[in-house]
Amino acid sequence: MNATSERGPADRDHDDAERATRPVELGRLGLGCAQLGNLYHEVDDATAARTVAAAWDAGIRYFDTAPHYGLGLSERRLGAAVRGLPRAEYVVSTKVGRRLVPDPAGAGRRDGEGFAVPADHRRVWDFSADGVRRSLDESLARLGLDRVDLVLVHDPEDHMAAALDEAYPALADLRAQGVVRAVGVGSKQWEVLHRFARDTGVDFVMIAGRYTLLEQPALDTLLPECARRGVGAVVAGVFNSGLLAEDRPHQGLPYEYGPAPSTVLDRARALAATCARHGTSLPAAAIAFAAAHPAVASVVVGAQDPDQVRRNAALAHADPPPKELWADLVAEGLLRPDAPVPGGGT
Repeated sequence: MNATSERGPADRDHDDAERATRPVELGRLGLGCAQLGNLYHEVDDATAARTVAAAWDAGIRYFDTAPHYGLGLSERRLGAAVRGLPRAEYVVSTKVGRRLVPDPAGAGRRDGEGFAVPADHRRVWDFSADGVRRSLDESLARLGLDRVDLVLVHDPEDHMAAALDEAYPALADLRAQGVVRAVGVGSKQWEVLHRFARDTGVDFVMIAGRYTLLEQPALDTLLPECARRGVGAVVAGVFNSGLLAEDRPHQGLPYEYGPAPSTVLDRARALAATCARHGTSLPAAAIAFAAAHPAVASVVVGAQDPDQVRRNAALAHADPPPKELWADLVAEGLLRPDAPVPGGGT
């Protein structure tokens, strides 16, 4: 049994009391910065800078990045873009768990994990306390910032013992010292996030792709636990890697960073058709739905250029889709009847 699993009610009450003294406001909409790291295809430096500037102009003040995104390119570009902005007015999160190690022999190859960058570094899983501290120092150097606000343990599902017993305590210590304002964990697996929300003092969990208009497995256990414990849920991947990002889903759009299976594509098309009947779009409904759960602290949406940022921000701040849409989605078996929807209904 690991040490974290032995924590009792008194420990959890202490975590809750500490968390309450350190609020970090993320804002309704955040910018996911994987695309700044050349996710799927290349983006030039100027476009990346304009994308962040468009987010700022649209009122977005939360920016999420990670070493994983473009082997550090996302962090470098984000840091360059925000460096002249008033530091007290924005929140940056980055992640630990994958350290970047130089690999000069890979410079002639393309990265094999979906980013259009040279493979001149390799990712090494490291959830040790020392690895967490070194990873954060390296991220700060790439960002060119003296601090980040939120640090997330990144994809720990295959390394749970080390993540719970070493990475989380190291981050909690940094939070106690005031080095970071908040700590959390991010994953596509809701079960992993539930374990952290239940058994540690994380401030936030970031759930990627598992609470969307297309699928809601986080609704059963994770989000209720977050609501009980005061843990903020950050919903990422609301477009399921891109499938819900267009008004009319079609073959070639990604799901889970690969081709969408025909059954998933058919469901997305059915969602889009119902949205169109009610005078709204699939992306608008996807953002509005994800933001409606009371445990959700922010919805993080990526963008590859300024136009996408402006569109997503406009959708996020527009009036919600009509309430009849949600009733029809439930009636058609496309949405769970117990899912909270905009306007306070379920």
